[in-house]
Amino acid sequence: MKRVLKTVGILGLVGCAAFSSPNAMAAEGSEVGDTGWYLGASAGQAISQINSSKIAAQANGPGVTTTSINEDNRGFGWKAFGGYQFNENFALETGYFDLGRFGFTSITAPAGTLNGDLKAQGVNLDMVGIIPFYEALSAFGRVGLTYAKASDTFTGTRAVTATNKKAWNYKFGGGLEYDFMPSLGMRIEAERYRIKDPIGGNNNIDLYSAGLVYRFGTGSREVAQAEPEPQPVAETPAPMPVTTPAPAPKKVIFSADSADDSLFGFNKSTIRPQGKRGLDSFVEELKGARFEQIIVTGHTDRIGTDAYNQKLSERRADAVKNYLIEAGIPADKITARGVDGSEPMTKPGDCQGTSGNALITCLAPDRRVEVEVDTRRRVE
Repeated sequence: MKRVLKTVGILGLVGCAAFSSPNAMAAEGSEVGDTGWYLGASAGQAISQINSSKIAAQANGPGVTTTSINEDNRGFGWKAFGGYQFNENFALETGYFDLGRFGFTSITAPAGTLNGDLKAQGVNLDMVGIIPFYEALSAFGRVGLTYAKASDTFTGTRAVTATNKKAWNYKFGGGLEYDFMPSLGMRIEAERYRIKDPIGGNNNIDLYSAGLVYRFGTGSREVAQAEPEPQPVAETPAPMPVTTPAPAPKKVIFSADSADDSLFGFNKSTIRPQGKRGLDSFVEELKGARFEQIIVTGHTDRIGTDAYNQKLSERRADAVKNYLIEAGIPADKITARGVDGSEPMTKPGDCQGTSGNALITCLAPDRRVEVEVDTRRRVE
């Protein structure tokens, strides 16, 4: 019970840190950025597949047989972990795990008893693959290495021994994560740990756990500001040139989410494959046109704090700017800026409430990236 309370306390501290964070207010539901550091802790049921009969036979020694055995193969396990998510599909994670205690009691012939107490703990390094679903839900799978210490303690009629084994091995697993807000999510997962027992060889211990994840916010990027164009100064009086009116700037609006061709998944700022198709078509048009400047403006909805939404709108604008540069558009002609939710397309009263999926869906038009092209004046 003390170990349960200890781990529940760890989870509570993680949760309190998340709720007290200034970035904990949700913007667009739960966006924190696609990359960054995180910490967490999980606890749950550990189930061993350790071969107790084999261990008992080896511990008893020659001439002694086991007539019956009673196994306790379930224990309380927990882990604390930290990691870095490089993009929406990949992260590296390390941590400490304690897979709990397991035991058995065997009756032997000649008459006697043997009691075994087994436990395992260690550290791990995992590669984590992530598949984002709609909104804040994602699935993940992991595979990694462990360095674990397995300890066996025996008491009984004939033997009083203690042995332990430290060894490298492997683990794998998978689960689901749901993000309640930008900095706080919940995980449920199942993992299999391969443990080297001091006597019985390789054994499996499965851990089924639930826990919390706290994600640190990402810093905002500096956004390049457009420099004013120099005004032409006539050195000597000259006839005024005849100019044709400049065409109105071309503006293209790309949906941030809630559309089949949207640039970003919900709560993301990494351009999706289907969004790249629209940008590629736009780039082809630009390559055949004459223009002075391109202004990329990122927008968010009104949910969340202004400071958080500002960072999110800047990240999305920067993502589009960088994509245009990689496609061959001169960097000095592109300006990226974010305006958070200060220029909504929805009207006051269109969307009711302060949170929830219905409000998020209603505010989808406000979450967008606008690309405006200033065309060059022609002199005749």
